[in-house]
Amino acid sequence: MSRRLSISVFAGVLVFFGLFFLWPIAETLRGAFTDAAGGFTLVYFVEVFRNPIYLEGLANSFFLAVAVTALTFLLALPLAWMADRFLFPGRTFLTALILVPMILPPFVGAIGVRQILGQQGVLNALLVLLGMQDPSAPVDWLAEGRFWGVALMIALNLYPIIYLNVAAALANVDPAMEEAAENLGCTGLRKFFRITLPLVMPGLFAGGAIVFIWSFTELGVPLMFDFTRIASVQVFNGIRDIGGNPFPYALVAVMLLSATLLYGASKLAFGRSSHAMMSKATSQGGPRPAGRLVGAACTLIFGVVFIVAVLPHISVILTAFSGNWYGTVLPDSFTLAHFEMALGHELTLSSIRNSLRYAGLAVVLDLVLGVAVAYIVVRTRLAGRHFLDAVAMLPLAVPGLVLAFGYLAMTQEGKFFHFLNPARDPLILLVIAYAVRRLPYVVRAAAAGFQQTSETLEEAARNLGAPPLRALRRVTLPLIAANLVAGALLAFSFAMLEVSDSLLLAQRQQDYPITKAIYELFQLLGEGRFIASALGVWAMAFLAVTILGASLVLGKKLGAIFRV
Repeated sequence: MSRRLSISVFAGVLVFFGLFFLWPIAETLRGAFTDAAGGFTLVYFVEVFRNPIYLEGLANSFFLAVAVTALTFLLALPLAWMADRFLFPGRTFLTALILVPMILPPFVGAIGVRQILGQQGVLNALLVLLGMQDPSAPVDWLAEGRFWGVALMIALNLYPIIYLNVAAALANVDPAMEEAAENLGCTGLRKFFRITLPLVMPGLFAGGAIVFIWSFTELGVPLMFDFTRIASVQVFNGIRDIGGNPFPYALVAVMLLSATLLYGASKLAFGRSSHAMMSKATSQGGPRPAGRLVGAACTLIFGVVFIVAVLPHISVILTAFSGNWYGTVLPDSFTLAHFEMALGHELTLSSIRNSLRYAGLAVVLDLVLGVAVAYIVVRTRLAGRHFLDAVAMLPLAVPGLVLAFGYLAMTQEGKFFHFLNPARDPLILLVIAYAVRRLPYVVRAAAAGFQQTSETLEEAARNLGAPPLRALRRVTLPLIAANLVAGALLAFSFAMLEVSDSLLLAQRQQDYPITKAIYELFQLLGEGRFIASALGVWAMAFLAVTILGASLVLGKKLGAIFRV
């Protein structure tokens, strides 16, 4: 690719990000800091901190993010350490199973948690069966423990992100450094906290930042748990009056600035700490065979975490297959009718078709942008290539709720992009929203492919008379096709199950994607939750296949996709 063409592509990508990443954020901030006369004001922003309802919502969001991040660390750190250090029975199988929670959107898993912990749920039925509870006075576990129910559900879905990052970081630790520490008398937990943990801190920060920001603005799980005293749900409820009420803008602005400040503070405290290691390990590393007792303990811990993590999944599957499930440990009967209804219901059929269309077009856009960005970053020496790489990864650090609200703000009547208003037709806006949110996956996959492919092959093609674009299309792209397929599969599958953009931007029933259809079905009385569960199982099976395919192609590099 010629320098002139590279500069043109560079400029085009920056313009796209300026219009559909920075502009929606700017419109949100403008609505938060502009009064009715068009002048600058801090009144709305300050009022958010004076209003006890908004203040409680922000506090709950912050504490939820802290709780989720702590829970994911508690789950993922020991697992990654054991997988890196020991060979134990079932290690390969169990380390693959540990990623299973990623195959179900957490807001769908919330259906399963409610089935387990509801007043007529599995736990109360089991306690009644054991004679430990009065059947006439069932405990409402979610009444006071709703916060921890939400936190646990999100943590069980997100801990694989921490696991993947820490596992990759541990694999790069030079064993000689730990051996040197042991020779100096630093062993056991002291060695872990003084040597190993500082060495993997960049990986911890990379995963922890994603988990914290994700959970700080999580919308789907609190909605499914009816946990309304949280900022994300307050924003969702405020979009009904987005045209005349400035306070949703101010609340989103506070969430954005809070996430940015928290990310920056944690980056300053943890992300900058890195320790130099030899370019090649100076001694033999890798996992060692564990003793019988240690091996059994590792297998047991992995198994217990897996069982706890998939309980919501199991509950959703059983709900989908159950004919009736109220007040019993297991369903009274089983049926396939809900799966038939999930594929035949007027709401579900159109939602599947819509999601396929939205996600498919978004992936095409992601492939074009992702290959362009990766090529400039890896293959060129343009001065701003590292800035472009950072910009392409920013959607991972900016909450999806903020972007979705920004898209709504920039398409209101009287705005420059009013013709994209999703109230009329959300197709273009949803495609762009899905593409922007999932572009980092394709960029990272494509960049890995370019790094693994010798540039001399392109040079040879150009020496034989092939123009730069033809050399790229005929030589390089076929060689990195596997990486592009892996990135596209991840982008497509997560776009199919995107929550924030779908719930906020799809406003007419005929435009609902799958996630909005599941939410609406769950609100229906009678068969609603059963059909929603069946649709969730179809989505879970689809996402399982795509993530398995991507992991087979990318292997351990899958963790690099979830890194900012």
